[in-house]
Amino acid sequence: MSITSERLLFRPYNDNDFEFLMSLLSDPEVVRFIGDGKTRDKNGGKNFLNWIYSTYEFGEAMGLMVLVNKEDNTLIGHAGLVPQTIDGNKEIEIGYWISRKYWGKGYATEAAKALLKYGNKHLDKQRFIALIQPNNLSSQKVARKIGMELDKEIVLGEQDVNVYSNK
Repeated sequence: MSITSERLLFRPYNDNDFEFLMSLLSDPEVVRFIGDGKTRDKNGGKNFLNWIYSTYEFGEAMGLMVLVNKEDNTLIGHAGLVPQTIDGNKEIEIGYWISRKYWGKGYATEAAKALLKYGNKHLDKQRFIALIQPNNLSSQKVARKIGMELDKEIVLGEQDVNVYSNK
């Protein structure tokens, strides 16, 4: 089963996508609200790509996928259904990162809606979460647009994180 939306095709990462992944991981504005907010070097990028590959073992359509613009095949970001354990509970996060030059064009919301729809229909799951740092107002807006509300505040990897959920 492939995930698509009006403008986007989702596909798994492969080794040929490393330069694109590094373009995201090395942009201070893109990673500002991800983890510790620090950019990554090539070694950190390889570790991150290996982590992405490990999430694919959780099942078809799981993990971060490259977002491809259907119109011109440009890579614009990544998004996916990411397995998480929060307070001892297994959850599925709807995660999304968009390359800075594509910000403000509705891609994050479009991707998040497609992931929610796919998860409801094909994974038979109703509850999804989004892990968003408190100052990341853009991602909070996306979460609210797909029907999520602030569920609770936690500390994850020494960072304050808001857990948004749709149930």
